[in-house]
Amino acid sequence: MAPSLFDLPFEDDPEPVLEPEPAPPLPTASPSSPAVPTTDGSAPRARSLAPSESQPPTAAGDSRTTPARTVLTVTAITVQIRDRLERDFFEVWVEGELSNCRLWNGHLYLTLKDDRSQLRGFMFRSSLRYLRFKPVDGLRVIARGKVSVYEAKGDYQLQCDHLEPQGLGALQLAFEQLKKRLHAEGLFSAERKRPLPALPRKIAIVTSLDGAAIRDIINVLGRRHHNAHIVIRPSRVQGEGAGAEVAHAIRAVSRVPGVDVVIVARGGGSIEDLWAFNEESVARAIAHSPVPVISGVGHESDFTIADFVADLRAPTPSAAAEMVVTAKEEFRGRIDRLADRARAALRSRVQRRSQRVHVLTARSALSGVPGRVAMRGRHASELSHTLTRGIRQRLASAERRLVLLRRQLDTFDLGRRLASIRTRMVAADGRLDAAMIKRQHHAHLQWRDHIARLEALSPLAVLGRGYAVAWNAERTRVLRDARDVAPGDRVRVTLAQGELECDVRDQKA
Repeated sequence: MAPSLFDLPFEDDPEPVLEPEPAPPLPTASPSSPAVPTTDGSAPRARSLAPSESQPPTAAGDSRTTPARTVLTVTAITVQIRDRLERDFFEVWVEGELSNCRLWNGHLYLTLKDDRSQLRGFMFRSSLRYLRFKPVDGLRVIARGKVSVYEAKGDYQLQCDHLEPQGLGALQLAFEQLKKRLHAEGLFSAERKRPLPALPRKIAIVTSLDGAAIRDIINVLGRRHHNAHIVIRPSRVQGEGAGAEVAHAIRAVSRVPGVDVVIVARGGGSIEDLWAFNEESVARAIAHSPVPVISGVGHESDFTIADFVADLRAPTPSAAAEMVVTAKEEFRGRIDRLADRARAALRSRVQRRSQRVHVLTARSALSGVPGRVAMRGRHASELSHTLTRGIRQRLASAERRLVLLRRQLDTFDLGRRLASIRTRMVAADGRLDAAMIKRQHHAHLQWRDHIARLEALSPLAVLGRGYAVAWNAERTRVLRDARDVAPGDRVRVTLAQGELECDVRDQKA
């Protein structure tokens, strides 16, 4: 069950309650089996009563019996009422005035009222998103839905799944609401309208490739300006989601480098067919476009939100193409006319000036003026020649003096002195390197000679040729005579590699 309309967070901020699953139908309790309420709020179940419970005690001899009572819980009777209402009022159409419209967690809570009664209702977000208009207080509507009961409060309410304005179509109402809101934001103001370029070099077109609008625009542009650069951004212009595609296409084609103007076009149709151009996303995309936008949607009698936001509205797609490009012949003709007017004005002005000069020269007071002007001109020429010659002489003298000073400075040039010193240092460094190399070579030869001598005198070299050195047992004396030892003595023999410890067995002197 959906939450009650008056369980909204406007007074005591209760938590929204989601609609539970419908309870199963209640079993019918017999008169002899009264219903017993359960603790979990489910439908009551019948139980058998003992004789002492089925009837109260009676007086002696009284044969009358008291009928059994059917006791229901509040939840049980509420569920029965809900089931009865949902069965009898499964789909109803209710006319009334909207009041207390509020949105909570995406769901709409409302009250339908007339001059005598009111009915609470709500609409889930899944149904609300299909509405083309915005429900507001005071709007008379026709609602379709089913009557149900909110068990937590015991209130009955209308679960709406469709709303439509009374006396005015939903699309027309949505059109008027969006138009009023965007006009209040200033998107329709003339101050933000931008002029079109006189002769655009690159023209972008946002429309469907399957319609006749694209063919009409290309034909007009080819006839009036055949070398115009056309950029086409295809998009759906009708159906669910077409508005989002058109808005995305406008934003994408406006960012193409070099685009001077954008044409948004579509052929004629009903308000449902043209509704993609009445969506807010398309209006925002046109308003935020960095280049001027021409709206050529529908026929001359069709108006959309895009027409009001665009910089220029064309009655048809063909008219949009004619507006964006002036005919080349007309453009050239206008240039030729302006050129003829400029030449005629210049010629007329020169003639007037010439006539004035003739009139002035014909006067007696000015008869000698040309001669005097000529003399003054000759004198000015002579002075100019003398001045030029003097300036040239002064410049030549200054240049010669500059050359002389530069030569004197060159003799004291620190850079040249440093270069000479650097040259001498390089030469000395080369000689020093050569002497060091020579000394190193000579020392190396001496070192090798000393090594050769040492190797020749080294006892190790003698041992390397197969000889050995005999020592006494304590290794304190070298044995040179066999008579220095006796059989049984211990001697040590040093070889080229290692040492031997030996016992003397025999002696031969």
